[in-house]
Amino acid sequence: MGEYRVALGVPQGRGELVGPTSAWAPLFEAEAARIAAALRPFEARIEHCGSTSVPGNPAKPIIDILIAIKAPIDVAALADALAAIGYEHANWAGVPGHEVFGKDEPRTHLLHVVPDEGEAWARMLAFRDALRSDPALAAEYAALKQDLAQRFPDNRSAYTDGKSGFVTRVLEAARGPE
Repeated sequence: MGEYRVALGVPQGRGELVGPTSAWAPLFEAEAARIAAALRPFEARIEHCGSTSVPGNPAKPIIDILIAIKAPIDVAALADALAAIGYEHANWAGVPGHEVFGKDEPRTHLLHVVPDEGEAWARMLAFRDALRSDPALAAEYAALKQDLAQRFPDNRSAYTDGKSGFVTRVLEAARGPE
């Protein structure tokens, strides 16, 4: 897979994928620096997550960023701090355990704010790290996403739901035997 377009943004509801690009990591780094400055009082931890954080894999051209904040999270203060750098609280996003914030329309960046050291933080990083460490697993995920994007180009919910079994399997394997 070679270099593809670097333009960010997917209209809401679309499951569009683009090929991998080495630009995603520096785009994350630049945005993470802006977020870190805005969230300095929150002592936030910031990680690149989602498919743009897995080198060589296709992804929706949206930079997903995982942010850990000490609980309890003051959502109103967080929303004010992030609004100052262009983020909108997407309280309708429906991601359990996450406060989601989006930037621009079409969306170019999504922030997943979760309690520090909580289950959501651990799950997101475990999934990312499993894909980063196993090229065959990452390729399997890429093929699944490409199939789902072709089948559900205008139905992001169906696209996301179609990945849930794979995500569960990877997380169970990462957790190991109980």
